[in-house]
Amino acid sequence: MNIVVIPVTPFQQNCSIIWDPDTLDAAIIDPGGDEQLILDKINELQLSVKTILLTHGHLDHVGATTHLAQKLQVPVNGPHPDDAFWLNALEQQSAMFGFGNIKAFTPTKWLKDGDSVSLGNKTLQVLHCPGHTPGHLVFYEPTSKKVIVGDVLFAGSIGRTDFPQGNHAQLIESIRSKLFSLPDDVTVYPGHGPTTTIGQEKSSNPFVSDKNYG
Repeated sequence: MNIVVIPVTPFQQNCSIIWDPDTLDAAIIDPGGDEQLILDKINELQLSVKTILLTHGHLDHVGATTHLAQKLQVPVNGPHPDDAFWLNALEQQSAMFGFGNIKAFTPTKWLKDGDSVSLGNKTLQVLHCPGHTPGHLVFYEPTSKKVIVGDVLFAGSIGRTDFPQGNHAQLIESIRSKLFSLPDDVTVYPGHGPTTTIGQEKSSNPFVSDKNYG
């Protein structure tokens, strides 16, 4: 699976475009905004977008979803239904942060732990990793050893849990039980900031490393 990351919005949220290099079937993960940047990259790479995938319901991850889904005529999959309250509050979120008028929406399909998403000849495994938000999902592609983690885990840090229905203990458990069970050489694509690896975070992340929890 190939991936290109495009930082979008004033929050510099990492929108990921992923695709099967054999079929050029693609998915957009977390299109938070800057719709034209995303479309320009898709056109440049000559990709065929099949779906939009959402890790969670925060504005900077979903702000351009409705427009892109309509323009590309593709379904929206995810997040987990426990994040419905965030999607229902998009109008208030957008007013608070000056994002224009982003309307609430319901995805074509909610996803849950253990689901999978096919993309060309590749299959993404869906992991439910609550804590940052209750319905946060992670998308893992095992053959290329890539995982898109949204705001669960960052290089040297972890997601915030001071938002409504955030839960610090639950976030730690999600990382330790779900993400750290993946191979050490899996590349981690966070929702903000640089990439890292599972092994790097297990060994040195001050919030969740093995030395603190082993």
